[in-house]
Amino acid sequence: MSISAKLVMELRAKTGAGMMDCKKALIETNGDLQTAIDYLREKGISKAAKKASRVAAEGLIFISVSNDGKTGAMLELNSETDFVAKNGDFINFGNKLVAQILTNDISTVDELKNLEVDGSKINDQLTSLIATIGENMNIRRFRKAASESFVTTYIHMGGKIGVLLNMEGEINEENKTRAKDIAMHIAAMAPDFMDSTDVPEDVLEKEKAIVRAQLLEQGKPENIIDKILIGKMNKYYEENCLLKQKFVKDDKLTVAQYAGKLKIISFDRFKLGEGIEKKEEDFATEVAAQIKG
Repeated sequence: MSISAKLVMELRAKTGAGMMDCKKALIETNGDLQTAIDYLREKGISKAAKKASRVAAEGLIFISVSNDGKTGAMLELNSETDFVAKNGDFINFGNKLVAQILTNDISTVDELKNLEVDGSKINDQLTSLIATIGENMNIRRFRKAASESFVTTYIHMGGKIGVLLNMEGEINEENKTRAKDIAMHIAAMAPDFMDSTDVPEDVLEKEKAIVRAQLLEQGKPENIIDKILIGKMNKYYEENCLLKQKFVKDDKLTVAQYAGKLKIISFDRFKLGEGIEKKEEDFATEVAAQIKG
């Protein structure tokens, strides 16, 4: 049967699929628009499944804050390449996701994927986007913070690093500036813990064992090693605990001293792709692999 260009364009507008895919879908379904949409969705799922094994370590960190400034959400959405992370559809999808995290009572990625938004589940929308753009994507993680005072956020390097801070203190411009500075410090210095009391005992013992072995290797006498250890562990706290770190804008102050009357309730720092093992390929090999399909 003859398929009009108008019908093809309408299907393309509804699905985001390519022109030839839309035309083929309409031919296969005798011009029935809704059946053609289902057909493309089924094919999209098939195409997306083939891409699911590809490593997605690029992407963006997305952040959203409620109008009253008391709730914030941060999300890492991954793609295979930095090029796709600049795609408008990818960015719109990430913004939609973080907005849903902000307004819904959810705590896991699976709960987010099962949310129904605009007539379909988030997971189905992700699958459709993978099929349309042609790259694997992954909703990796998110955090949400609710404060009695205010939350502060910071995005660094255009979405490569994100920080979400839960603050307690008077809401004024000076405190907001201090909180933003602390968020920037966290982005730069990557603390692992809030304070020395938050370092797990097993982490502490492992660090002590490493330092002790180093001191013995250096020939330090056993009777002074424990004294040296005290100083070494204080140095460890200064390097790894937010409140004890030297403030990045003024190293004469610790972060705790700079914060003053402001209290940091919690912090989260996302670095894009952190911990994801990337597959290393040279450019020629990558192009050859794409040509082979």
